[in-house]
Amino acid sequence: MTRYAVSTLGTLCLMLSANLAHAEGKPLPPPASDGQPVMELTMEKKDSKIVCSPAELRLPANTNAELRVINKADQPVTLTMDGQFENGLVQHVDGDQGHSASEKGYTIKLNGKATLKFRTMAAGEHPYGCTGVNSQSDPFVGKYILVPPAG
Repeated sequence: MTRYAVSTLGTLCLMLSANLAHAEGKPLPPPASDGQPVMELTMEKKDSKIVCSPAELRLPANTNAELRVINKADQPVTLTMDGQFENGLVQHVDGDQGHSASEKGYTIKLNGKATLKFRTMAAGEHPYGCTGVNSQSDPFVGKYILVPPAG
Protein backbone atom coordinates (compact mmCIF):
# COMPACT_ATOMS: atom_id res chain seq x y z
CA MET A 1 0.00 0.00 0.00
CA THR A 2 1.39 3.39 -0.93
CA ARG A 3 1.71 6.15 1.61
CA TYR A 4 -0.98 8.11 -0.29
CA ALA A 5 -3.40 5.22 0.14
CA VAL A 6 -2.57 5.06 3.86
CA SER A 7 -3.07 8.81 4.17
CA THR A 8 -6.40 8.64 2.32
CA LEU A 9 -7.52 5.72 4.49
CA GLY A 10 -6.60 7.66 7.65
CA THR A 11 -8.54 10.71 6.46
CA LEU A 12 -11.56 8.53 5.67
CA CYS A 13 -11.44 6.97 9.15
CA LEU A 14 -11.32 10.42 10.78
CA MET A 15 -14.30 11.58 8.71
CA LEU A 16 -16.31 8.48 9.59
CA SER A 17 -15.56 8.79 13.32
CA ALA A 18 -16.53 12.48 13.26
CA ASN A 19 -19.81 11.59 11.53
CA LEU A 20 -20.52 8.83 14.06
CA ALA A 21 -19.85 11.17 16.97
CA HIS A 22 -22.20 13.74 15.45
CA ALA A 23 -24.88 11.06 14.94
CA GLU A 24 -24.93 10.24 18.68
CA GLY A 25 -26.95 13.36 19.36
CA LYS A 26 -26.65 16.94 20.41
CA PRO A 27 -25.10 17.89 23.74
CA LEU A 28 -27.34 18.08 26.77
CA PRO A 29 -28.50 21.50 27.99
CA PRO A 30 -26.84 22.82 31.16
CA PRO A 31 -27.86 20.94 34.33
CA ALA A 32 -30.58 22.38 36.56
CA SER A 33 -28.13 22.40 39.47
CA ASP A 34 -24.38 22.93 39.81
CA GLY A 35 -24.05 20.21 42.44
CA GLN A 36 -23.19 16.61 41.59
CA PRO A 37 -24.80 14.35 44.16
CA VAL A 38 -23.13 11.01 44.86
CA MET A 39 -25.11 7.93 45.92
CA GLU A 40 -24.01 4.43 46.75
CA LEU A 41 -26.02 1.36 45.75
CA THR A 42 -25.22 -2.06 47.23
CA MET A 43 -26.27 -5.34 45.63
CA GLU A 44 -26.54 -8.37 47.94
CA LYS A 45 -28.18 -11.75 48.15
CA LYS A 46 -30.53 -12.16 51.13
CA ASP A 47 -32.76 -15.18 51.71
CA SER A 48 -31.75 -16.49 48.26
CA LYS A 49 -32.96 -13.27 46.55
CA ILE A 50 -31.04 -10.36 45.04
CA VAL A 51 -31.67 -7.17 47.01
CA CYS A 52 -30.41 -3.66 46.30
CA SER A 53 -30.16 -0.94 48.88
CA PRO A 54 -31.30 1.64 49.27
CA ALA A 55 -34.66 0.48 47.94
CA GLU A 56 -35.47 4.11 47.16
CA LEU A 57 -32.96 6.14 45.16
CA ARG A 58 -33.73 9.86 45.42
CA LEU A 59 -31.82 12.35 43.27
CA PRO A 60 -32.43 15.86 41.93
CA ALA A 61 -33.89 15.94 38.41
CA ASN A 62 -31.92 17.21 35.39
CA THR A 63 -28.67 17.16 37.37
CA ASN A 64 -25.32 15.50 36.85
CA ALA A 65 -25.08 12.64 39.36
CA GLU A 66 -22.72 9.85 40.33
CA LEU A 67 -23.84 6.38 41.38
CA ARG A 68 -21.27 4.10 43.01
CA VAL A 69 -22.39 0.48 42.74
CA ILE A 70 -20.99 -2.37 44.84
CA ASN A 71 -21.93 -5.98 44.10
CA LYS A 72 -21.69 -8.19 47.20
CA ALA A 73 -23.98 -10.88 45.75
CA ASP A 74 -22.72 -14.32 44.78
CA GLN A 75 -23.34 -13.62 41.07
CA PRO A 76 -23.17 -10.78 38.53
CA VAL A 77 -26.16 -8.43 38.87
CA THR A 78 -27.74 -6.20 36.22
CA LEU A 79 -28.95 -2.74 37.26
CA THR A 80 -31.74 -1.21 35.16
CA MET A 81 -33.45 2.19 35.42
CA ASP A 82 -36.20 2.89 32.91
CA GLY A 83 -34.85 5.47 30.45
CA GLN A 84 -31.88 6.60 32.58
CA PHE A 85 -29.16 4.74 30.69
CA GLU A 86 -30.48 5.69 27.24
CA ASN A 87 -30.58 8.78 25.02
CA GLY A 88 -27.09 10.10 25.74
CA LEU A 89 -27.69 10.68 29.46
CA VAL A 90 -24.72 8.53 30.52
CA GLN A 91 -21.57 10.66 30.74
CA HIS A 92 -18.96 8.21 32.08
CA VAL A 93 -18.78 4.62 33.29
CA ASP A 94 -15.83 3.03 35.06
CA GLY A 95 -15.12 -0.18 36.94
CA ASP A 96 -16.21 -3.81 36.95
CA GLN A 97 -19.23 -3.53 34.68
CA GLY A 98 -20.53 -4.23 31.22
CA HIS A 99 -23.30 -2.44 29.33
CA SER A 100 -26.18 -4.78 28.59
CA ALA A 101 -27.00 -5.45 24.95
CA SER A 102 -30.37 -3.72 25.30
CA GLU A 103 -28.64 -0.50 26.49
CA LYS A 104 -31.11 -0.39 29.38
CA GLY A 105 -28.73 -1.45 32.11
CA TYR A 106 -25.28 -2.31 33.40
CA THR A 107 -24.15 -5.68 34.70
CA ILE A 108 -21.84 -5.41 37.68
CA LYS A 109 -19.42 -8.30 37.92
CA LEU A 110 -19.21 -10.67 40.88
CA ASN A 111 -17.55 -8.78 43.78
CA GLY A 112 -17.33 -5.79 41.44
CA LYS A 113 -17.49 -2.06 41.92
CA ALA A 114 -18.54 0.46 39.29
CA THR A 115 -19.07 4.20 39.02
CA LEU A 116 -21.80 5.53 36.75
CA LYS A 117 -21.94 9.25 36.01
CA PHE A 118 -25.04 10.49 34.26
CA ARG A 119 -27.51 13.33 33.84
CA THR A 120 -30.71 12.51 35.66
CA MET A 121 -33.99 12.67 33.80
CA ALA A 122 -36.90 15.05 34.43
CA ALA A 123 -38.72 14.96 37.78
CA GLY A 124 -40.83 11.88 38.34
CA GLU A 125 -40.89 8.40 39.82
CA HIS A 126 -39.64 5.32 37.99
CA PRO A 127 -38.91 1.73 38.93
CA TYR A 128 -35.34 0.51 39.06
CA GLY A 129 -34.34 -3.12 39.07
CA CYS A 130 -31.54 -5.44 40.15
CA THR A 131 -31.51 -8.85 38.52
CA GLY A 132 -29.02 -11.61 39.22
CA VAL A 133 -27.79 -13.49 36.16
CA ASN A 134 -28.63 -16.76 37.97
CA SER A 135 -32.00 -15.55 39.29
CA GLN A 136 -33.60 -13.60 36.46
CA SER A 137 -37.12 -14.80 37.24
CA ASP A 138 -37.17 -12.93 40.57
CA PRO A 139 -35.83 -9.36 40.11
CA PHE A 140 -35.63 -6.80 42.88
CA VAL A 141 -37.69 -3.68 42.09
CA GLY A 142 -37.04 -0.39 43.86
CA LYS A 143 -38.07 3.25 43.33
CA TYR A 144 -36.02 5.80 41.43
CA ILE A 145 -37.37 9.20 42.47
CA LEU A 146 -36.27 12.39 40.76
CA VAL A 147 -37.23 15.56 42.61
CA PRO A 148 -36.94 19.18 41.43
CA PRO A 149 -33.50 20.49 42.45
CA ALA A 150 -33.36 22.82 45.44
CA GLY A 151 -33.43 26.49 44.61
